[in-house]
Amino acid sequence: MHISSDSFSDGAPIPSEFAFCLPDPESHVGLAQNRNPHLSWRGAPEGTMSFVLICVDPDVPSKPDDVNQEGRTVPADLPRTDFYHWVLTDIPVTLTEIQVGSDSDGVTTRGKDQTAGPGGSRRGLNDYTNWFAGDADMSGKYCGYDGPCPPWNDAIRHRYVFTVYALDLERCPVDGDFGGNDVLNAIVNHVLDQASITGTYGLNPDVPA
Repeated sequence: MHISSDSFSDGAPIPSEFAFCLPDPESHVGLAQNRNPHLSWRGAPEGTMSFVLICVDPDVPSKPDDVNQEGRTVPADLPRTDFYHWVLTDIPVTLTEIQVGSDSDGVTTRGKDQTAGPGGSRRGLNDYTNWFAGDADMSGKYCGYDGPCPPWNDAIRHRYVFTVYALDLERCPVDGDFGGNDVLNAIVNHVLDQASITGTYGLNPDVPA
């Protein structure tokens, strides 16, 4: 399989149009357009019955002590963990392209719900659900796509890995409030092929693109 995007090149920076936050010279960050990027894929193997799409940031700090703290920096050598930004299941085999803004176009306070995504796919929870859980103004269930918003004081730019999985299942065996890990565990024995594309994003003006 092969995946590509008209929105960014593999290994290159993701434009702020597709981010949750963008740099702000006074407050460090501001809300961005939060549009999902364009993606297309081809070459699915015979027997493919549906697709799953997952976007994960594997560079999230494992400890929050220094995150977004004035006068401090999140060190580059801090162990990192995963943060899921986009989870779509049951993408029909007839859909091999997702258009810009078709799953997200703007920041939705308290999150988008689990109504059908592109092509009738099912939206899973992304990890902003947990991130905003204690925020009285922003808490809610964040489903589908919500873009990058790494710490504005991180010593590294974050990577965002978009992966399409071709499955031998018409329906992914997850229900209720499911997230990225739930989907990956459910499809482990059902992946016929997969393809990934990676973009980068950062909010720290001292870290080069």
